[in-house]
Amino acid sequence: MAKTNPLQFVQQTRAEIGKVVWPTRKEVMLTTVMVFVMASLFATFFFLVDMIIRFGLQGLLSAVS
Repeated sequence: MAKTNPLQFVQQTRAEIGKVVWPTRKEVMLTTVMVFVMASLFATFFFLVDMIIRFGLQGLLSAVS
């Protein structure tokens, strides 16, 4: 693999950074809100599943003992 000198490296790095398409403020806000909404939905779902499993196990254990 060919080595590049530091000046070429910096030039290539700047060229690659120039190709990056940065998200707009609106896109960042929208995706942030969506992350919080999805996290809340998943937290609620797993809380309900946990409660159902706990209720079922308590009923099963009380019926057995």
